[in-house]
Amino acid sequence: MQIDKNLDSAAYKRLSYLFDEGVYTEINSLSKEKDSLSGVVTAYGYVNGSLVYAYSQDSTINNGAVGLMQAQKISKLYSLAAKTGRPIVGIHDSNGAFIDGSVDSMTAYGEMINASSVISGVVPQISVIAGTCAGSAAILACSSDFVVMTKDSELFVTPVFDLEKTGSTSAQAAAKAGTAGIVCSDDKAAIEACVELLRLVPENNLSGVPVYEYTDNDFVSSDSLDAIVNSIADADSVTELYKDFGGAAYTSLCTISGSTVGIAATNKTKAKLTADDCTKIARFVRTCDAFAIPVVTIVDTEGFDASTESFAAGSIRNMTMLTGAYAEATTAKITVITGKAYGPAYVALASTSANADFTFAWENAVISPLAPLTAVEFMWHDKLHGAEDVAAKRNELAAEYTAKYATAEACAYKNGVDEILNPADTKAKLAQALDALSGKRVSGLPKKHNNIPF
Repeated sequence: MQIDKNLDSAAYKRLSYLFDEGVYTEINSLSKEKDSLSGVVTAYGYVNGSLVYAYSQDSTINNGAVGLMQAQKISKLYSLAAKTGRPIVGIHDSNGAFIDGSVDSMTAYGEMINASSVISGVVPQISVIAGTCAGSAAILACSSDFVVMTKDSELFVTPVFDLEKTGSTSAQAAAKAGTAGIVCSDDKAAIEACVELLRLVPENNLSGVPVYEYTDNDFVSSDSLDAIVNSIADADSVTELYKDFGGAAYTSLCTISGSTVGIAATNKTKAKLTADDCTKIARFVRTCDAFAIPVVTIVDTEGFDASTESFAAGSIRNMTMLTGAYAEATTAKITVITGKAYGPAYVALASTSANADFTFAWENAVISPLAPLTAVEFMWHDKLHGAEDVAAKRNELAAEYTAKYATAEACAYKNGVDEILNPADTKAKLAQALDALSGKRVSGLPKKHNNIPF
């Protein structure tokens, strides 16, 4: 039978970018929707030498409309991914569903969203938004573990007509909202980012993390977050995620001594942790935990933002979400306190009592239930009486408080940290700890799941 395929279409080109040497095997190539092909190419092949399933929508067929046949093709791919424990990549470029007055379009999307939900946390799912991804398709795409967008692509449930007023594109808006983890210049760059993510994540939730040969970065003596991350990560291994969302938080995948880890960090230069920062780290930790990717947390923060704006944004809910994500996660968790760790932020991100496997601190770390200036007001307010320069006296007492109660050494005396590190030794210590935790197995109480306040 003669099949009228356009092998030069964007849908096929995108798959050729994804699979090793552009080689893949198509599935259900004869499937038709109305009087045309079904508008999606479903296939399997090898990415970085490992089997991956993928589908690529073709917006030139049926005006990019999705129907039951396309949904069945895509759902079968999810089923195959589940049966074989292999990742799945969805390349989205569709204008929506067939609108013919019937329930078929809703049935089609319901089938695909359910198929994605069934394998969530079982095999990695990556969505690449390479054109328009609208309506229920946007929900399907955002059900994946990672969303990669091209800068000119569109992602929305209902059209947003005022983006031009803000000077934003749909991709920029998605990045700022924490929906898109990575935004790239074009199709090829987006697929390359997808390939790198597939290199870093395990094939499924029962596989060990990938291990590669590696080269160390040179150690740079600096307390800037970029310098710290580069000093502990292997050379050219860092893929930052959600860069434009939650400015006081940082998340990335990388390798340390050849093994994949997730790095979650607080960025002291961007003020205290807001609701968005908490959401960003919580989501990232849950993703890592689903696939047993160890999490290294770098802490240097005065804590959570207490502004009226943060409270109105539901910051307490998001703080609880962050704390719950860390407490529930059973993957290996190691914290390095490189600067400040105050109060609830220490409890949520660094405390061994809150389920960290190891907590390390740099020699100059300041660890305290309260910020030292606040602690002085609370504990030593009487010492401020009669001071000619209250501000200067307060700073003097804060330094005294820090030296007596809030040093890394004082915390170690109380088992608040496991070891105090020279910054130059951080990577070696992390590699040793990760190796020691490689066989970690934890069984919790029987339950469906915990009830994090989303």
